[in-house]
Amino acid sequence: MTQQDGSENKVENKGGFNIPEVIPILPLGNALVFPKTMIPLEVTGNASVLVDEAMTRDRLVGLVMAKKEPATPNHYTLDDLHAVGTCAVILKMAKASENRTQMLLQGISRFSIVELIEEEGKSYQQARIKILEETDVKDIETEALMANLLSLFDRILKLSPFLPPEFGPMAKSITEAGTLADLIASIINAPVEEKQKVLGTVDVKERLRELTKLVNHQMEVLELGNKIQTKVKDDIDKSQRDYYLRQQLKAIKQELGETDENVVETDEYRKKIDEADLPEEAKKEAERELDRLSRMHPSSAEYTVSSTYLDWITALPWHKATTDNLDIIKARQILDEDHYGLAKPKKRIVEYLAVRKLKPDSKGPILCFVGPPGTGKTSLGHSIARSLGRKFVRMALGGMRDEAEIRGHRRTYIGALPGRVIQGLRRAESNNPVFMLDEIDKLGSDYRGDPSSALLEVLDPQQNNTFTDHYLDVPFDLSKVLFIATANMLDTIPPALLDRLEVIELTGYTQEEKVKIAEKYLIPRQLKENGLTASQFKLTTKALSTIITGYTREAGVRNLEREIANACRGVAAQIAEGLIKSKTVSERDIHRYLGAVRVPTDIDWRITRPGIAIGLAWTPVGGDMLFIEATAMKGKKGLTLTGQLGDVMKESVTAALSFIRTNAKELGVDPDFFENVDIHIHVPAGATPKDGPSAGVTMLTALMSLITNRKVKKQLAMTGEITLRGAVLPVGGIKEKVLAAYRAGIKTILLPAWNEKDLEDIPANVQKNIEFHFMSDMMDVVKLALEPEKEKKTGRVGPKMEKAEPKKSPKPVVKIKKKKPASARKPVSKKR
Repeated sequence: MTQQDGSENKVENKGGFNIPEVIPILPLGNALVFPKTMIPLEVTGNASVLVDEAMTRDRLVGLVMAKKEPATPNHYTLDDLHAVGTCAVILKMAKASENRTQMLLQGISRFSIVELIEEEGKSYQQARIKILEETDVKDIETEALMANLLSLFDRILKLSPFLPPEFGPMAKSITEAGTLADLIASIINAPVEEKQKVLGTVDVKERLRELTKLVNHQMEVLELGNKIQTKVKDDIDKSQRDYYLRQQLKAIKQELGETDENVVETDEYRKKIDEADLPEEAKKEAERELDRLSRMHPSSAEYTVSSTYLDWITALPWHKATTDNLDIIKARQILDEDHYGLAKPKKRIVEYLAVRKLKPDSKGPILCFVGPPGTGKTSLGHSIARSLGRKFVRMALGGMRDEAEIRGHRRTYIGALPGRVIQGLRRAESNNPVFMLDEIDKLGSDYRGDPSSALLEVLDPQQNNTFTDHYLDVPFDLSKVLFIATANMLDTIPPALLDRLEVIELTGYTQEEKVKIAEKYLIPRQLKENGLTASQFKLTTKALSTIITGYTREAGVRNLEREIANACRGVAAQIAEGLIKSKTVSERDIHRYLGAVRVPTDIDWRITRPGIAIGLAWTPVGGDMLFIEATAMKGKKGLTLTGQLGDVMKESVTAALSFIRTNAKELGVDPDFFENVDIHIHVPAGATPKDGPSAGVTMLTALMSLITNRKVKKQLAMTGEITLRGAVLPVGGIKEKVLAAYRAGIKTILLPAWNEKDLEDIPANVQKNIEFHFMSDMMDVVKLALEPEKEKKTGRVGPKMEKAEPKKSPKPVVKIKKKKPASARKPVSKKR
């Protein structure tokens, strides 16, 4: 661009200033000047040179707000600047330093930039400008716009504490619409971009409309801010008022000579609430109770109720949790150290750890260990807690009848407390412990409620995250707790509760497993409890086996540990008396410490004559042997049943007799045998009630042995249900029954064919020592169970019967001898 001297082409505006066509330009970063308004400004660098030269001439400069920073420093283009600016005169100027100038400017007139001019040797830019003159139009619309604008501006002055109220009269004294708009635009607190729009609007009416929008928006902002400020001030005033009243109350109590313990205790509870990090609902309830407490006298009865409640709610572990040990290998080692065998429970815990490792927010399962007493269900819970690195809580449910034991009591009752679930969590000081519900099958119910129904919410992962105790009356999250239940049987557990449990069965132990458990866990523990050392007391393997077979016939190892303790105490007494220094207890020494053998080891002595058969039974304490005796005497078709038999067992006897009479010819039975005899069936241990369908096969076999005068084979036992057509139906509890037979020395077992799949759960060494036969028809059972028929019968019952050739059974005899199981498992045993 070429330099042009604008001094010869000057325009005189209404203010009396001759504004040249070319003036120096001073770009502003974040400031704006309106005509007829003043602004203080400080410039540095090249801008100081511009001010110095302007002061030597006419003191006029062009103030334009920049849109953005120029690509080249101090070299702006038309795209970098707004099109409309303000020509201003420098009223005062002062040098703060060589390159720093302070000045006071007053706007004169609007202008638009025609082009930018650069002069060689000058470090600032100039611009050819066009003065934008405005004409005042006095009409009704203009007056209305001015009146509305003045009204809004007056409200802004009242709402804004930082604007002097003198601006109101000043604005009202202005009669020119354009000047009024420029003054108000320069005063209000609005973004400079919005103010630039007002500056760039030359038409006065349009400028008034644009400014009215801006003022309206600013007024709404101020009104909302004032509303917020008022609310905050009210809250602060209330807090200050409460504090003031408390201080007055404190002073009054001091004057009356009353103690200040209540205030101190209230402050302590308030501190506990803040430190406990309570959930929102719990915090609200605690603060409400604290307010009640602060208004009570310490001697009031309700004072203790409120303080106890605050103690409980602030002591609970709302957000305190222990860190899980997610090292699966280490957890498996801990489980193996504490317990021998127990493959299923260990596998399930390892799977739970693996899921927690992959998905940390997963909910805990609800496990239920079911098995006979003494198999280590409770102690397994301790090991699980140790392997997980969690706290352990045990709650005994046996005999519990009150629902409040689970959900707690209402605070309206005297001596009310939370339920035992919340109490356990407080003792554990953790919201994710291993929580053992012991003996869940022995829950009761009466007029006080049904605890098993209350447990439905506790043991449901979808509901227990909002478990509400009646005492607390606020939700507590139980979803992080690992619940483990134990039971001896599942029949007494309500179906709805059982449906929430993941059942894991713990069956009885074999003799070999008991020997290993005793050597690894029981003997060392009893040595420690009785003050003996390993060199002072030793128990041979044969002696241990004698204790197991001759003194304890049980599924677990609880009685075995008692007998070992008896032997230890006997040796300890001899050592204390100085009779011996150490003792190795052998098989021959057992009777000296434990007395005579209490459990017969040979069952063959009971099979002395026809009419006696051995069945297998399941009980809540494990499997057991069931002896059934049948005899006949002269009479008239009578049937007598003794031994505390239930209805199902009585029906099994009737079905067996009906089957024999219906198939008398095929079974080789004299059809007239039943005409002149009475039959008596007795099951020993008459003081113990017995019932169940699984004795049907044994009943029929005993009757066939009696009628045909053929004894049942030795060391043979059986189980199964029968039908009127002689079919053998499956039964439950196969593993417990087989282990009981194995402990009793049984060598052959007859099982229903449908129960063959249950052998997968039988330990390998048991399958190796027992011969299994799977039957589907009673004809096959009779052939295998009874001794071969002799040529001459010597029995005293019934007339001599000719040997009848039995009819071929519809299904052939299935005889399977198990040498190696399809899927042999590691023997299950554990530490007691």
